[in-house]
Amino acid sequence: MSQLRTAMVATVLLAVILCGVYPALVWTMAQALFPDKANGSIIIRNGKIIGSKLIAQNFTDAKYFHPRPSSAGDLGYDATSSGGSNLGPTSKKLIDSVRERVKSYRAENNLPPTDSVPVDAVTCSASGLDPDISVENAILQAPRVAKERGVSEKAVLAKIKANTDGRDLGILGEPRVNVLTLNLSLDGS
Repeated sequence: MSQLRTAMVATVLLAVILCGVYPALVWTMAQALFPDKANGSIIIRNGKIIGSKLIAQNFTDAKYFHPRPSSAGDLGYDATSSGGSNLGPTSKKLIDSVRERVKSYRAENNLPPTDSVPVDAVTCSASGLDPDISVENAILQAPRVAKERGVSEKAVLAKIKANTDGRDLGILGEPRVNVLTLNLSLDGS
């Protein structure tokens, strides 16, 4: 009976600590130290949620920078169906879709057939919701966006620079541009 009592007390005590105190402590610290990230990096304009800096949206209008392609959900960019296509490098379907995307990207951005296209412009990310594109991808889209908006390419390049995030911790990954914040920045100018 004493062992049963000890087990019950330990279970209740651990439940209170691990299911109540610890999560409350982590939540409080996150809200105090990193409120933007703890709440999903939500962007709000005029009292309306526009999106999250962490989840890609499908911008198709020529006056906007376009994100990476997405295979999340039937139409792509579905945050409830995050995931890659799971197609391997020898998949005919993958090869054909990348070829088609390369053709479309070159036509859309008025690039010659010999110019290389950034990999992130024609391949989906593992989640299908990557909000960032490479700086090279953004620079190649800049002339189209500038022309469609009737602004100078120099002004668009300045917006790209202002919305470029460097490497994490100074060494991890590559510099990248958040498509949503860049497009919102352009809309605000």
